[in-house]
Amino acid sequence: MTDHPRFDLPPKASPEIVEEREALAEQVCRELRGAGFPVRRPDLTDDPDVLPGIGVYVTPFLDGGVYASWRTDAELRGPALALFAQGIDYDNPPPVLRHYNTVLDQMQTALMGILASAGFDVEEPDPHTSGFMIKVTGR
Repeated sequence: MTDHPRFDLPPKASPEIVEEREALAEQVCRELRGAGFPVRRPDLTDDPDVLPGIGVYVTPFLDGGVYASWRTDAELRGPALALFAQGIDYDNPPPVLRHYNTVLDQMQTALMGILASAGFDVEEPDPHTSGFMIKVTGR
């Protein structure tokens, strides 16, 4: 018998709640497409989420929900993320990383404003666990 670490996942939401979230996610996608954004549901495919635009995700956990986030093109994302592997001075990050973070921050603000204008309830989740994502809690 081998010892494997045991990871306790959070409890899953009921199928009815997940179904409601799926419907909400489709409404979010429709509104964002109507505003002219490229929108995908990476959680529904096996394809890696590498295209720029908005990703809309449904999480099945009880404390989960519907999330949306902006993804930059690899031309900006690649160099910015490569800097993390090299180690950076967080008090004075390189210009490309500052720009990358500014783009994500501004797009998060824009998405929150656009979705709120369309009648959605949105919130900014904990940035330490969700980065620049936004959470859509209802309409």
